[in-house]
Amino acid sequence: MNIAVGLGIGIVVAALIIVAKGARVVQQYERGVVFRLGRVRQRVRQPGFHVIIPFLDRMKKVNVQIITMPIPAQEGITRDNVTVRVDAVVYFRVHDPSRAIVEVQNHVFAIEQVAQTSLRSIIGKSDLDDLLSNREELHRGLALMIDSPAVGWGVEIDRVELKDVQLPESMKRSMSRQAEAERERRSRIITADGEFQASKKLAAAADEMSNSPAALQLRLLQTVVEVAAEKNSTLVMPFPVEMLRFFENFPAGAPGSAPRDPAARAVPAQPVAARPAEPEDDDRPLPPAVPPVPVLPPTPQVPPVPLPPAADA
Repeated sequence: MNIAVGLGIGIVVAALIIVAKGARVVQQYERGVVFRLGRVRQRVRQPGFHVIIPFLDRMKKVNVQIITMPIPAQEGITRDNVTVRVDAVVYFRVHDPSRAIVEVQNHVFAIEQVAQTSLRSIIGKSDLDDLLSNREELHRGLALMIDSPAVGWGVEIDRVELKDVQLPESMKRSMSRQAEAERERRSRIITADGEFQASKKLAAAADEMSNSPAALQLRLLQTVVEVAAEKNSTLVMPFPVEMLRFFENFPAGAPGSAPRDPAARAVPAQPVAARPAEPEDDDRPLPPAVPPVPVLPPTPQVPPVPLPPAADA
């Protein structure tokens, strides 16, 4: 009797040990892949409590959460020959735990290497303007390049984004000068367009005022009122230049015209004595003739006088 009781207790204890050895708990964010004698089981263990056969089965848990992996900054040359450094970030998750365990040794490291090479490739195929402004297109292209080999590993690429684009200092200065020149061009175009529109309006107003001289006079009076409203001590009145030219061209001796100088009007005109008539050019006496200068004879040349020979010392 005692032997039977002891045997039963031993069997129960052995069963408890086996259950304890084979008991596994899979978390909600995990999936369990069971290997029996080295062969993977088709059924993937879902979250919860599971029991496997000790010494025959081996369970490996795979995280199915979305993994955020930064890609180190990669230096490359764009299609328009600009050296840049670009870093990115990849969001991916495991959708097939069995393939992620069997097909690749370390799926996280594999995705990192593929992301680095794909980022270098996308830099060489893109222009600098695309890296700076057209990033959505690059995100889709980069995700497609990384997703192509990752599908066979049981990994799904959620999204890929470029974080930062680092440019050389010389390129930054060139871009700032280009932006400044572009803004200067736009400001000049806007100013010229405003002047053009204003000139068209002024020309239309001038044509309208030319048909009505009273309108020009009213405009002149309005300008005077606007100037006088500033409480200025000096008021400048415009005077037509055509009127000044009219007075300049007005003949001084015309009948009915008064002399310009008031003093001339006060002094009466004095009679002018008549001068004797001058003789005509033919009746005037000729000037006396100037005697010619006599020509001097040429100066005779005197031959040189020979010197006596010097005495010997």
